[in-house]
Amino acid sequence: MQYRPLGKTGFNVSTISFGAWAIGADWGDVTEESAMATLHAAVDAGINFFDTADVYGNGRSERLIARLKKERPGEEIIVATKAGRRLNPHVAEGYNGENITAFIERSLTNLETDSLDLVQLHCPPTEVYYNPELFAALDGLMAQGKIKHYGVSVEKVEEALKAIEFPNVKTVQIIFNMFRLRPAELFFREAVAKNIGILARVPLASGLLTGKFGKDSQFAANDHRNYNRKGDAFDVGETFSGVDYETGLQAVQEIEALKPANMTMAQFALRWILMFEAVSCAIPGAKRPLQVQDNAASADFPPLSPETMIAIQAIYDQLVRPQVHQRW
Repeated sequence: MQYRPLGKTGFNVSTISFGAWAIGADWGDVTEESAMATLHAAVDAGINFFDTADVYGNGRSERLIARLKKERPGEEIIVATKAGRRLNPHVAEGYNGENITAFIERSLTNLETDSLDLVQLHCPPTEVYYNPELFAALDGLMAQGKIKHYGVSVEKVEEALKAIEFPNVKTVQIIFNMFRLRPAELFFREAVAKNIGILARVPLASGLLTGKFGKDSQFAANDHRNYNRKGDAFDVGETFSGVDYETGLQAVQEIEALKPANMTMAQFALRWILMFEAVSCAIPGAKRPLQVQDNAASADFPPLSPETMIAIQAIYDQLVRPQVHQRW
């Protein structure tokens, strides 16, 4: 495993970290036994950074990570959670000091701690990034010791650029993968200049970039890859990175022809992300120990060739760019 600084937080995080949405909800059923075995496998593989949220399984994901910390005393386990999506309706007006404080208190309970390592606003409406009072409230929670650091999880590059204008925003979580290249154009440069930690989320495009799906693949009714393909439940960019499924399959087939023989497609997609030095870590999810072990191994492969990087860019430009580039 390799490690990189998480911006100016003082944390050094595993370049392949752990996204804990799948063990919480919305990715089909995952038993507690399977979830815990997967979390332990992550620690065994050198992963020290776990990204969760208060809405993943209505707190289930946070509680599983709290259990992990108790079962692995002495291990460095850095936990990032997210707040805001419990709002119903999920509107900008709900992002205020009172509500955020209540969400953070609940996460403190779920994670069985007195201070959260990192709290991220959970993909709020764009207007929230123009609300300095909310960020002042987060500053107050830092001063109280309730949170050590805070950042944002965003849908759009515009939101990321606006968020890092606030001096205490230390991290940005953004969709970045072979199907979503726009963050690398301007945002990465600005983030590096301000020493912002970058978490690359949806790194495998909801599993599409594993190369394991086909035209006839079926997803469970409670899997967002079934019910959110058109954005019926939340932003469509969260599901397959907003790429039409058929187009995504075609792009994956072309990308697979570039894959080194000794790597899986998932490892290839994750190693591609780590070619960008601005990225602190990628946060793929996993539901089984073998998945997390496969993901973690991608950190130790040698760099991809310039020719491979250019070829992937060309596939993106031809097939994917028209669908996603200007939308997010």
